[in-house]
This record gives sequence, C-alpha cells and structure tokens, in this order.
Amino acid sequence: MTNLAVVGGGVIGLSAAWRAAARGHPVTLYDPEPVRGGASWLAGGMLAPVTEAWPGEDDVLSLGEESLRRWPGFASDLAQEGVDPGLAEHGTLVVAFDHADAGYLDILAGHLHSIGRAAQRLTGREVKRLEPGTGSVRSGLHVPGDLAVDNRKLLNALFAACQARDVRFVRERVERIPDAEAVVLAAGAWTGRLHPQLAGAVRPLKGEILRLKPRRGCLPPPTHTVRAVVEGRPIYLVPRGDQELVLGATQYEAGFDQSVTARGVRELIEGAERVFPGITEYELAETAAGLRAGSHDVLPYIGVLDDGVFAATGHHRNGLLMAPVTADAVVAWLEGEKPPEGVEAASPARLHQKEHV
Repeated sequence: MTNLAVVGGGVIGLSAAWRAAARGHPVTLYDPEPVRGGASWLAGGMLAPVTEAWPGEDDVLSLGEESLRRWPGFASDLAQEGVDPGLAEHGTLVVAFDHADAGYLDILAGHLHSIGRAAQRLTGREVKRLEPGTGSVRSGLHVPGDLAVDNRKLLNALFAACQARDVRFVRERVERIPDAEAVVLAAGAWTGRLHPQLAGAVRPLKGEILRLKPRRGCLPPPTHTVRAVVEGRPIYLVPRGDQELVLGATQYEAGFDQSVTARGVRELIEGAERVFPGITEYELAETAAGLRAGSHDVLPYIGVLDDGVFAATGHHRNGLLMAPVTADAVVAWLEGEKPPEGVEAASPARLHQKEHV
C-alpha cells in the first residue's frame, strides 16, 4: 500500500484521506486547524451543479453532475462509519423578479429537461404557495432533485471517519511538499504557495456568509434552498435542520483578507430581504468570511503535476459538491485505475497548454 500525505484539512483533503485510508493506504494529513480552519466550514452546502453553473462552464457542469451522482453513496458510506453527514433532499427553488430573470429560468429549465432532470416552472402565485414567506416574485423554477448537505456535520463526520481509519493528523502548516510516496495538495486558496506549477494558478476568492435564526413570532425559514439574482448579485438561502438559515454569498478578490465588511453584510441582508422579507426580524447569529480557491478558468485542478504530486484544488464554489469525485480520483491515481468521468478535463496539464497559447 502507498504511504500518502494529504496537505489540507477541508472537505477535499478530509474526503481524500478518508477514501484512501478506507482502501488500506497509510495516510498522514497536514493542517494547523483541520475541519474548522478553511472555507468548507463556512460553505452554504448546496449540491446543485446545474443551478450553480454559469453559461459556458460545460466542463464544470459535467464534473459536478458526475460528483452529484456519487453523493448518495458517499453519504451512505460515511454514515456507516458512525456519523450522519446530514444530506438533505429538499430541492432548490430559483425565483425571478423581472422579465430578464424569467428568461434565464426558461433556459435553465430547458437544459435541466435535456439532461433528464426534473424541473417545474412556477408562476409567482405558485411560488408563494410553495414558500409562503417569499417576496413579490414574477416566477420561479422548482428543482426537486437538487441536494444539500450540512457542511459542518459533513466535516465533523469526515474527521471522525478519518480517525476511525487511523489517519494521522499533523497540526501544522507545511511550507514545502511533505516527504511521502504520494502527496495530495488540497490546501485550498493556499495551495498555490506549495508548488511552482500552481503559483499564480490558484488564487483566493473572498466570500462572506451569514447564519440567522428566527426569533419568537417570526416566519419559519424556507423549506427549500432559495436562489435568486438581486441587482446582478447571486444570493442563496439554505435552511438547516435546527431552524438555522445560511445566507450567502459575496465573492470578490481581496487577497487573503478574511475580515467581514459592513458592505458585505448589508448587501447580503438587503438581497435576502427582497427574496424573503421576514428575514430582517431574524437573529443574526454569525458573520464570517472564507477564502475559496479560484482557478484560472473556474474548473478545478484535479490530477498529477509533473513531479508525481497530485493536485486537488481550485474548486471555486464547488468544493462540497465535488468532494466525492475528487476523492475517488485520488484513490484511482493511487491504485492505477481509470479516473472518474469528467476528471480528465480538470487535469492541471492544461496550465502548460495555456502557457503555449
């Protein structure tokens, strides 16, 4: 069995470490604060490759769909290790406020139907029947097959599963590639500092997120994930089982700054109020900012670098969604098997192609 070092204790690193250890490989994971220290702890938890995708991101969509197919088995295997990761099947509701938004929903609905996914167009009145707390919307799109996961339950479940599989944790930030037979770089936004081929190819993208709870007398949170675009900014509201509501997310270039700004909080609350007016009476339970790992083309880097080190980074806003397919790609590499469908397009070898264009 191959001795594996994993750098990074977020959802990608923990998933890769668990899957590899479950196949019998000795694994050491390096991270100064596994579970809580990265962007995964602050994620919304949506597993919705189609409603999350942007036009032109075909390879991202294909990889996300492949990972979504793997998610039920991934969650089931994790639950059998002892901790339920909190996979939810409440679906997504995308709402439109004007004619342009409604046109986008028509395109999205057509694409969903073309790939065999169920989606139902709704009038504004039907949206209100499905989610009574929504504001004055023109129309909507209900996607019942979309999944969501409680990101914090997931990370704690992965950590427990790694411990049960004897993964060794070294709680320090590494400055160079660890000495091991195989190494996986999954340090998120910091991965670009660890390998010359990824220098400048991985950058931090700051995202602020809020957690809110209804006070006495407030409307309960939505029962579906609700997505919208408000004044050109995407916004989502994700319900949690404990009556908590996750609200996100801003995204902008700010280096490695992780401070929460008043502007970011204001934009999120103003956008959410348009979607779900009752939210202004909720208790603001948490404000936080995390650093997503951005790539040069939105597609992550999943594959072998020139020196045999494996890159598993640059997942942008899709880290939780793509954790199963990335972890399975790591195991396939370790065992000389064919990688999962869609992973080849994410190879970091495309960085060399970019240099020669």
